[in-house]
Amino acid sequence: MQQHYHERIARVLADAINALPPLAPELKAAMEYGLLQGGKRVRPMLVYASSDVLGQANPAAQDAAAAAIECIHAYSLIHDDLPAMDDDDLRRGQPTVHKAFGQATAILAGDALQSLAFELLSQSNLGLSAERQLRMVQELARASGYQGMCGGQALDIQSEGKAIDHATLECLHRHKTGALIRAAVRLGALCATHMQEAHFTALSRYADAIGLAFQVQDDILDITADTQTLGKTQGKDLVQQKSTYPALLGLDGARSLADDLQQQALSALADIPYPTQTLEAFAHYIVKREF
Repeated sequence: MQQHYHERIARVLADAINALPPLAPELKAAMEYGLLQGGKRVRPMLVYASSDVLGQANPAAQDAAAAAIECIHAYSLIHDDLPAMDDDDLRRGQPTVHKAFGQATAILAGDALQSLAFELLSQSNLGLSAERQLRMVQELARASGYQGMCGGQALDIQSEGKAIDHATLECLHRHKTGALIRAAVRLGALCATHMQEAHFTALSRYADAIGLAFQVQDDILDITADTQTLGKTQGKDLVQQKSTYPALLGLDGARSLADDLQQQALSALADIPYPTQTLEAFAHYIVKREF
């Protein structure tokens, strides 16, 4: 099932890039490079999985939401790798966008992918009510901006080289990483025609748990995995003196926290009266993945 989702979003993303006119070929190439050059596609797959759990989802809405959130994620990685941010040369085993195309084009590619996300989500052919579609746009905007990913990134930068407590670290990562994962699940739920608010709430609890677990596992892998496996520079968090869960809790403590969060996610799914095996598998994958 996850392979099916992976193949589906690959087609949708390629179609979105190919549909762009040849206005600025180098910029388009940089967008394609940053968006289509591999990746786990966790966020779009969560869009598909969460909407499929609730049933009767419009495929066009699913594809638009899945592509939109991956565009936001790709733009964030392009900007995150820039010298003014994390200053990384490697992403998904390949040179980062600013290394391949230059910093100016990389900045524009990120900006253009962000705009493309909202263009995709605001199309008129998604088969949703105007109210539901507006709610989806608001969901993605909030999750990617000041109250979500960007705010969390700012907290991360401010925390470099400082000792911060558990509550502050959790707040940072629930915004920097967790917000987009939460949005992915919620966008998927909003694609389901007969979604009930009780199910939306349960899926949000599930997403909160796996969103934080994803970052905990990222922190663990930065220590335990190698650069070739990760596809990005191993040990970068330590070099940049970033606050991480292994640094705060120790490696065993971080692993225990990831397991606890997985159980919280599974507990939330118990409140949904539909088969949830795919989402359960995602929760397991997020805390057991090796890259």
